[in-house]
Amino acid sequence: MAVSITVDAAAAGSGPAAGLAPAVFIDKDGTLIHDLPYNVDPARVRLREDAGPALARLQQAGYRLVLITNQAGLAHQKFEEEALQPVWDILASLLGLYGVTLDAIYYCPHHPQGSHPEFGRGCDCRKPAPGLLLRAARKHQLDLARSWFIGDILDDIEAGHRAGCRTVLLDVGAETEWRNSPLRRPDRVAASLTEAAADILAAAALAGATMEMAE
Repeated sequence: MAVSITVDAAAAGSGPAAGLAPAVFIDKDGTLIHDLPYNVDPARVRLREDAGPALARLQQAGYRLVLITNQAGLAHQKFEEEALQPVWDILASLLGLYGVTLDAIYYCPHHPQGSHPEFGRGCDCRKPAPGLLLRAARKHQLDLARSWFIGDILDDIEAGHRAGCRTVLLDVGAETEWRNSPLRRPDRVAASLTEAAADILAAAALAGATMEMAE
């Protein structure tokens, strides 16, 4: 599977325009797969039980699927960058069983407290910053106003809103800090990826119906 992988992101992005595609941005650890901190062993990667069917519905509805993930293990020197490729490969294989292909994968290798000489710093791509989403939108011609971010913590929600997307919080008990602000308030809360996909598709159907009535 062809994926687009970046280790940094530009600070600015273009706004939505006619002809651009909607996307669903998806957090990796805790959202797409069960969270095992700093895991790069592909044998231990497990999709959430409903991930394949839920993403298949979204892709069939015309959404681009883009994985957005902080990989601070690189900054903390828990693993090397080359160790991530087998993880991307197993994700492609597991999702392929459901006919799903990720359009792109973007990850941030930075952390301000990291010990890595290159990655141990602040950046504009580590969520809750929106840099990865903005870069993906420019490269893949995505309409951020019609796009969504699904994540399991409020940093995902903030990143999505700062990029101009709507958001779904996957409420699986991962958020522990609950630092609230308008940017961290999700548009939807879902108990599963199945519910998240249904909410996104329902919102798209409602928007389409509203446009038809306006015409």
